[in-house]
Amino acid sequence: MPLSTSLALILMAGSSIAAPQSFDLSSGSATRQTPYQAGGHGMEPGSTDGDFLFSVAVPDGTYRVTLKLGDRKAAGDTTVKAEARRLMLRNVATKKGEFIQRQFLVNVRSPALPPPPANAPGGTMVRITSGDAREYTWDDRLTLEFLGKPQVASVTIEPVSAPTIFLAGDSTVTDQAAEPAASWGQMLPVMLDGTVAVANHAKSGATLKSFLTDLRFDKLLSAVKPGDWLFIQFGHNDQKQEWPQTYADAATTYPAYLRAYIAEARRRGAHAALVTSPERRNFDESGHIKDTLGSYADAVRKLAAEERVPLIDLNADSRAIYEALGPQVAPTAFNDGGKDKTHHNNYGAWLLASAVAERIRTQIPELAPHIVAAPFVPAQPPSAAQVAIVPSRAHSDVRPAGN
Repeated sequence: MPLSTSLALILMAGSSIAAPQSFDLSSGSATRQTPYQAGGHGMEPGSTDGDFLFSVAVPDGTYRVTLKLGDRKAAGDTTVKAEARRLMLRNVATKKGEFIQRQFLVNVRSPALPPPPANAPGGTMVRITSGDAREYTWDDRLTLEFLGKPQVASVTIEPVSAPTIFLAGDSTVTDQAAEPAASWGQMLPVMLDGTVAVANHAKSGATLKSFLTDLRFDKLLSAVKPGDWLFIQFGHNDQKQEWPQTYADAATTYPAYLRAYIAEARRRGAHAALVTSPERRNFDESGHIKDTLGSYADAVRKLAAEERVPLIDLNADSRAIYEALGPQVAPTAFNDGGKDKTHHNNYGAWLLASAVAERIRTQIPELAPHIVAAPFVPAQPPSAAQVAIVPSRAHSDVRPAGN
C-alpha cells in the first residue's frame, strides 16, 4: 500500500480513539481568561493579550491539532510552537476578516513507563532532572505557544495514531526549552507535511550509555510502532574520555551501541537512520572547519553502510554551512551570541534542520513525499534575516549541557 494511502487510513482510524476537544481562543473569550489548572485546560503563566501559552491535559500520545486562524477585526501573523518550543507553524498571515485552517501533529509524553513484571529488572519512571520537570515536555498536558501577532479563533485537539519519527540524541538534537538555544530536532516538525509526527526524546549532555541508564530509550521504545522511524545521533559527549562512565571508543563500543539501538528498532518493526554529529565551530587560518569528530562521524558512515540504513551526514553538511557563512558570520547561528561554538540559536537550528530535511528527501524515499521544506544547499545557506523565527518568551543564560 502506498505510504500516503496508509497514512490516511491510520489517521482516520486514530480519530475515533476519543472525541475531539475544541476551545474558543479568540481575543476576549472566557478560555483566554482562564488560568491552567491540573487536569483541565487554560493559560500558562506568562501569557499576555498578545503572545500566550495554552495547555490541555491529555495522556501520552500523538494529537492532531487543528487551528482556525484569523479575526474579524484585525490582521494576524501567527507563529505556533508546541511543548518545549517545537516549531509547528511559522508566520501564518491572515488579513482582517480572513480565516484559514492549519493542522499539525504533536507528540506528548510523561516520565511514566509501563511497569515491568514482578521480579523483572526495570523502572517505572524516566530519570528526568529538575530542569526537565520545569519544561513543557515531561508533563501531563499538550502546550501550544502562540507568538508574533497571533490571531487564533479556535483550536481542536484529538488523539490519532500516526507514523512517527523518534529522535534519540544529545543537546544538538533536543527540544531546547528556552531562548536563545535551539536545536535541529525542534525545527524539524515545521518541515514535514503534518501527517508524520516527531517525538524528540533527545537530551542535553546525553550519550549512548546515559540514554539507556536514564531509561530514556525504554520510554522511546515503549511508544514505537511498526513503520515508525528512529533517527540516532550521538557523538559529542560519547567521545569524552574524561567521562569514564559513558565514554565510548569510536572503533569499538561506539558502533556496538549504535548497532544495538538499530536492532531494538528493527525488533519492533521500525526503521532506523543514523545521523552524524554536526561539527563544532572551530575555524583554522584558511577558513576551514577543524575536525573534532572525525573518527566518530566515520564510524557512523561505516556502520550505516554495513547495516544498510539511511545516512544523514549532518557532520559534512554542518561543515559546508559554517564555511559558506565564514568565520565572521557563522557565530550568528550559534547560542550565547556566538560564544558557544557547539549549540545553535534559532537561525543555526533552522539551517541544520533544513540540511536534515534535504537528506531525508534524497535518502529516505518513504519519508521524502512528506518533506515540505524548500530545497536546501548547505553551501548556499539563507541569511538570518531570511529565516527570522519569532523568539519564545522563555529565556535562559545557562548553556545546554555538553559541548
